[in-house]
Parts: sequence; structure tokens; C-alpha cells
Amino acid sequence: MSRDPASPARFAVGIDLGTTHCALSVVDVEASDGEDVAITAEPIPQTVSPGEVQTLPLLPSFVYLPHANELEPGATALPWSATPAQLVGELARARGAQTPTRLVSSAKSWLCHPGADRRAPILPPGAPEDVACISPLDASVFYLRHLRAAFDDARPDTPLHTQDVTITVPASFDPAARELTAEAARLAGIEQFTLLEEPQAAVYSWIASQAKWRDALHVNDVLLVVDVGGGTTDLSLIAVRDREGDLELHRVAVGEHILLGGDNMDLALAHVVKAKLAAEGKRLDLWQLRALTYACRVAKETLLAADDDGRDAVDAVPIVVPSRGSKLIGGSLRTELTLDEVRQVILEGFVPVVDAGARPATRARGALTELGLPYAQDAAVTRHLAAFLGRQVDATAGLEDFDSAQPEGATYLHPTAVLFNGGVLKAPALASRLLEVLGGWAEAEGGEPPRLLEGADLDRAVARGAAYYGYVRAGGGVRIRGGLAQSYYVGVESAMPAVPGLEPPVTALCVAPFGMEEGTEAAPAPHPLGLVVGEPVRFRFFGSPTRRDDEVGVTLEDWSDDELIELGAIEATLPEDGHARGEVVPVLLRSAVTEVGTLELTALPVSGDGKREWKVSLDVRDKG
Repeated sequence: MSRDPASPARFAVGIDLGTTHCALSVVDVEASDGEDVAITAEPIPQTVSPGEVQTLPLLPSFVYLPHANELEPGATALPWSATPAQLVGELARARGAQTPTRLVSSAKSWLCHPGADRRAPILPPGAPEDVACISPLDASVFYLRHLRAAFDDARPDTPLHTQDVTITVPASFDPAARELTAEAARLAGIEQFTLLEEPQAAVYSWIASQAKWRDALHVNDVLLVVDVGGGTTDLSLIAVRDREGDLELHRVAVGEHILLGGDNMDLALAHVVKAKLAAEGKRLDLWQLRALTYACRVAKETLLAADDDGRDAVDAVPIVVPSRGSKLIGGSLRTELTLDEVRQVILEGFVPVVDAGARPATRARGALTELGLPYAQDAAVTRHLAAFLGRQVDATAGLEDFDSAQPEGATYLHPTAVLFNGGVLKAPALASRLLEVLGGWAEAEGGEPPRLLEGADLDRAVARGAAYYGYVRAGGGVRIRGGLAQSYYVGVESAMPAVPGLEPPVTALCVAPFGMEEGTEAAPAPHPLGLVVGEPVRFRFFGSPTRRDDEVGVTLEDWSDDELIELGAIEATLPEDGHARGEVVPVLLRSAVTEVGTLELTALPVSGDGKREWKVSLDVRDKG
């Protein structure tokens, strides 16, 4: 959403609505000049224990749903509310470690899950009947409301709803997930906002922190952004071009939304500890395994923090698994997690050394499964990275004013520089292993290993970069060009006689090409189509991260699974407006990308007075 020129915002505010943490950063637009930008990390007050509030740099992305008499009156009071409606943040996370069935986590991953009704009260999954569940959309609203209240409490004269806000989303979010994020912002009372892809935000943050960033990035560089967070892995490629003597950054590719991150590592460590306990004849139930997973996360962070500083003084951390009652002999279970175990599990399980031709392993799935998130089947980040770069081998081939220095016969796109993001990659052992693997791939094909861009703030980079982007939109700083991360297509049903057992074939019509910028509109597709009005219809949408040259109006009759990926269907009933119910009206389709990065289609009547236009209502509810 654009800022009102008549009342310009004082602050550009960046919000990282993360899977495991949220962060808030601010740029004072009036006090900044050109590329001289001061970005402030906004502290976030939150309840850390009953009756105790602390100001922390991050807000854990957790909601706890206590039972009626669990907490004393005033136990969750905040500076802006004596009785907040929801319990979010550090206390929610800590309380949930003790009672996991009341803890909502990974709401962001559920928000982009096309197989779930993201407005329905489905979280936490598997909760007992006495828990009043919430929806993924609700959880996102709760986090944003807390951040808005924290900002307003610190700056009452410039409340957040009057400022220019940028909220980050994964580059792999589809239009429905983006629209849900935008809706959550509106429900939280945030009025002036735009959406920004997280890998781009990480690059913006790095640029803002480097006085001489142009000395580190060069013309014809291919920058690989590797973002491994608590719940997801996101991959992006950005090309560096020469535009009239200055550097221009152009995003050329993004990967799939991979549900693989620090949470997986914590669970893997929990199973290592569980096996140690089992060898001692001690068994854990599901509730205790969840509590153990939380304990392993804390132990992992403690051990890796010591390892990060070059100190191996902390070789092991004690682990205590709470008892569920007197039936457990000896009460709580005690063991330890060692630094060697953490290194072994994480390095060999999640960043193994593989060759550039490796691909994620798949397995035959059971016919019946619990309803849950579509987690990655292969835990190896390096295999997902190899698959991504292999698919993008020709990503820069048609890029104007770009001279790619790829080795002859390259089987994958060779990045020349790497930027890491995400709390997981704070551990030097993981970052070093990824660089080692990338260097090995390059050497095997006669290329140069990529260089690491130093100086990234891995915890707060996304929020910092989002604030910087708001400043860029106000006219300062350096902008990354890119637009849509993939080409978008709408399914068109063929007109054919009924054939028993055969559905009409569907073609895919390109309505928004790769790279189409936010806030722009494309010319209508040249060929008229029939639009059904007055009755429920279903729009099928497809996306392609690899077909970069398709223009509006290009029609595909068949495609491979790797070429086009079907997105969540959108259901709508378009008004009749003088036509008969079920009538097929000849129209031309015009597409636009809104300021928040969502795709909007408008159907224009081919004949008539031109007064009627049908806009596709983006109903993001998934119907079974």
C-alpha cells in the first residue's frame, strides 16, 4: 500500500514475521540521507515469566493457550495492557515446553500450506477438546498486534498505523499466502504496508551495513542467498548488472518453500537423546518427546554458542525430561547432550558433503498419514541446494546486460558470492560446511569457489532489510529489481463434447510474466475467453520458476511436473450483472501485481459499453 504523499510517514518500519522469531526495526526517514541510513533494532517488551516483563531483541513466534485457572490474575500483564487477550512470546514458548498440547508454533508454515483451511481453528494440531484452538491467520494477527502495541507504547506520537511498514514473507509464498499475510496485517491495525521477500531483505540489510558494499559485489556476480531459519530453508539468486555505470541488483530465481530448518535439527537431537535413554531402559511418551525437543534446542544453542566463540569449554549440557506423574520410576529423567553429538547430527545429517548432481531423496509414503505440514522428506540442505542450482543452470542466460562467467559445460548455475541468513547459520561449523560443499562443486567443474559476503546480522537481518527497503521506497538507498519470483498461469478449460470418464483438458494461459514489478499492470491477454458468471466457479492457478521468457498470452497445452506447479485453487461467484445465471461471457483477462505482491485478475467484456469489469475475488479458503 502506498503512503499518502500529503502526510508522509516519519519512520520506515520493518517487520520480520518469522517462523520461530519476529523482529522489528526502524529507519528514521527524516534523519537519513542517501545511502547514509541508521537502522535501529526495536526492542520488544514481553512476559518472560508470570508477572515479569523484559525487553528482548526478538519476539518468539509462539502462542500459548492456557486453561482458565492456569495463571494468576496479572501474570501476563504488559506495559500497554493489564489483561492482554493472548499470551505470545518468551513465556508462551517456555510454558509450551511444559504443556506442548497448548502451544501454537510454526503458524507461518501453516499459513502457506495449501492443503489446510488456514482460517479454521486447527492449531495446535491434535490438541485436547478443552483447548480453544486458533487458526494460522489468527496466530499471525496476534504476533503483529503485539509488535504494533510495542511500537506504539515506545512512540505514542507516531503510532504504527501512520507509518510506512514493510512485512517480510518467504520468496516462495504463493499469492494466497501473501494475501493472507496482508489480511493479518490489516486485522492487526496496520494500514500502510507492503510485502517484501525475505532473501531480498537480507541483501538490503547487508548493503545497509557495508559502507563499501560495491567493493564486495562486482558486475556479473551471481549472488546466492541461503536462508536457513527455525522452520524453513529459502534459496534465492541475484544477478549484479551494470546500469549506466552503477551496480543494479536483479533477482533472477527463488527456490521452493522447503519446510526444513532448526526445528528439524532439534527433533533429530531429541531422538539421539531418546535412544540414549532407551538404552538405559527409560521410555518416553509423545508428550515427553516434545518437552525433550525443546530442551535439546536450548542445549544446542548453548553448545554452539560456546563453539562459535572458539571455546570448547562447554563439552556437554545436562538434559532433564519432566515426569508426567509418580508412575515413572525415579521421577524426571536426566541425561546430557554433548557437543560432539550436536556436530555429528547436524553436520552429517543436515549438511553432508554431496556432489552437484545430488538430489533430495524421496520415499514411498504411507497410504494414511496424520494431517500436518508437508515437511521436506530429505533433511539434507546440501541436496536441496544442489537441486535448486541445477534447475537454475540457465537462469542468467537471457538477462540483458549480463555477461555470465559460467564454466563451459556447467551442470548447475555457479554462484560467485554467497550471503547467509537465518539463525541456524550462526554456527560457523554449518556455514563452513556449506562453503566447503559449494567450493567442491565449483572445483569439480573447473570454476572458482564462491566468496562469502561477511558482516551479516543473521538474527535481525530480515527486519533490518525490510526497514531499509521502506526507506528505499521513500526515495533513498539502493533498490533490488526483480518483481514476481515466477511466471503465473491460469487454467483454461477446453470446450469439447462430453466423453464418459474424461474431464475436459486444461491449457495454461500466462497472465503474469516472470519479473513483473509490484504496482504494475500488464496489457490484456490478446485472445478472448469465456467467463462463467452467476454461479460458483473454480480458478486453477499455476506457477513456474523456470519459464522466464513466457509473455502474457502464451498458452501451454502440456507441461512437466518440474515446469509448472499447481497452486491452491481460488473459488468465487462472479456477479451476473444483467447476464443469465451460468452464462458464458466473452472477456479479455488483464493482470496486475498489487503493492503487496499479490496477483489480481480483471475480466474485461469484449463487447458492450465497457462499464462492467469482473475482478477475481481472491478467496483463499481451500475447499476439499
